[in-house]
Amino acid sequence: MSGRARFGVFDFDPASGELRRDGVQVKLQPQPARVLAMLTARPGEVVSRDELRQLVWADGTFVDFERGLNFCVAQIRSALGDSAESPRFVETLPRRGYRFIAPVQAEQPASRVDEAIELPPAALSIGGARLRFAIGTLLLAAGLAGAWYTLAARPTPIRVAVVPFDNETGQDAFDGLARGIADATVARLAAPGRVERLDVIGNSAALRRPRSFRDLQEIGRDVRAEYVVLAQVKRDETRVRLIAHLIRVSDEAHVWAQTYDRPEFSLAVQAEIAESIASAVAGKLSTN
Repeated sequence: MSGRARFGVFDFDPASGELRRDGVQVKLQPQPARVLAMLTARPGEVVSRDELRQLVWADGTFVDFERGLNFCVAQIRSALGDSAESPRFVETLPRRGYRFIAPVQAEQPASRVDEAIELPPAALSIGGARLRFAIGTLLLAAGLAGAWYTLAARPTPIRVAVVPFDNETGQDAFDGLARGIADATVARLAAPGRVERLDVIGNSAALRRPRSFRDLQEIGRDVRAEYVVLAQVKRDETRVRLIAHLIRVSDEAHVWAQTYDRPEFSLAVQAEIAESIASAVAGKLSTN
């Protein structure tokens, strides 16, 4: 696809990898941008995982392809506020690949401003210096006006606090597990390319109060957070369960919650759950 692609409120430039939502840039890393470029170039078609592998890792670099592609798709969904369970943009076809299901409108690149201005030779020969100065002043004013509009239109970042996750198993051995997943969630939420409008707070004394003394309204005031992420770790004889929540501070309403049941919580499983929580939270908040 040459030129930009528009779908919904998004504007995507495949050449540069630049993604914008209502004119505001959304961070997207280079590899996820390549995957999005191929998907939007073939809307409605199934793009196989092997095609995407050849596109993104064609240089033969040794990587964990499966995990790398899953990360790219998760990043795309986070940037678009999409979800695998109820996709509006990227649909997963198990063991086959992915399909971009939203309508895509292709746009040709706009002409350069300096190429669009054509003056006859006679005009350039009369008062040339004053004319060049006037044109330069007009272009400078237009550039400043555009910059001011972009800054004025940029929405205020959303502030979200990640409270240390609670170990409710009654066993001290699970303290490190709860803390590790919480720290990994902070890192994933704050990763470059996640959501431009998100400010993440994960290392404040106000967040480390014991659960019995925890007041979400007070946390919101102390760290100026609009949303709080928290979770509980539980267990029975056969499995460990983590229940994650995203809560709006103003009315303490649950915006999102998810239960993760696992027979064990290896480092790989902890990373997987942290990424899942971060992707879901970013997706919810990017549409607010």
